[in-house]
Amino acid sequence: MAGKRSKKSSSKRKLKLIIINLVLFLVMQTAVGFAFSMPMVYYGPFANIKEVVVTTAMTTLTHQYLATWFLNDEDINSIMEKYAVHDENSQSDVNAISVTDADIEKKDDQVELVNISNSKVKGYILLIKNPSMVKVATSTKIGTQGMKLLDMVKENNAIGGINSGGFGDDGGHGTGGIPMGLLMQDGKVLYGDAKQTYQIIGFNEDSQMVLGRYTIAQAKQNRIKDAVTFGPYLVVNGQGLIKSNTDTPGSLQPRTAIGQKKDGTVIMLVIDGRQPSSLGASLKDVQDIMLQYGAYNAANLDGGSSTTMVYQDQIINSPCSQYGPRSLPSAFIITR
Repeated sequence: MAGKRSKKSSSKRKLKLIIINLVLFLVMQTAVGFAFSMPMVYYGPFANIKEVVVTTAMTTLTHQYLATWFLNDEDINSIMEKYAVHDENSQSDVNAISVTDADIEKKDDQVELVNISNSKVKGYILLIKNPSMVKVATSTKIGTQGMKLLDMVKENNAIGGINSGGFGDDGGHGTGGIPMGLLMQDGKVLYGDAKQTYQIIGFNEDSQMVLGRYTIAQAKQNRIKDAVTFGPYLVVNGQGLIKSNTDTPGSLQPRTAIGQKKDGTVIMLVIDGRQPSSLGASLKDVQDIMLQYGAYNAANLDGGSSTTMVYQDQIINSPCSQYGPRSLPSAFIITR
């Protein structure tokens, strides 16, 4: 009987979280909902709803006002810290990843698209058996104007790809041209400060995925070829870093992630969100999917409105931006 009660209780918590996120979705879409709902959210008796709104709003680029208009920085930071993932000292062991000559032979069956959609979410995975096919691509006007992922893939005559690192929104114009943190492409540093240390997600010259904190000099010493900055890390050296359950407030979001199996296979993942048909996934959900598919290392990439996957000249998922796929500074693409 105890097991049945526990299962029933868990189902109720999940249903409650779905309802809360659906309400949040409606609030974010309508001015009327905003005007009448937000005072109740922040000053009503339901603290968990407030945390949902704050953690969700602050992880978006365009809806942070849902929190900043009502709460001071101290209150917001306190809530965000409560659900932060601390991965600052995590570093992947590249020697555990075995990439052989056979793995880098380009064959027709090297890329597989997997639909992981179910009754709760819409999601897709690209499995790339030849890791040397995965590269960083950038906008042709990097620093000024981003490119939509489909255009970036076509520009590079690639098979497909996903959005990658974060970017600034100078002036709130959404141009997507200015990457955040370190950006390396084919061994060249396109963005970054030699005095800074960056949390990177990248690949070295042996097509092994690299996670960790590096200066530009250290990145070059470790033969890192392609890299972006984002996080948090989800799986490092076979161990999941997120221990909290999937009921974490504010956790359902559109997600993009990348990982690698011990045999070198690269896993690209997107999950749609902020839509009635797919509210999104928590970081724990994404971590669990990565582990299910054998990821030895995996990291969260820029999600939200940026979440996009392209394969064979088509946008595979449904980006949540009302303006369509966003302009991006960079992407992880699959070369031919």
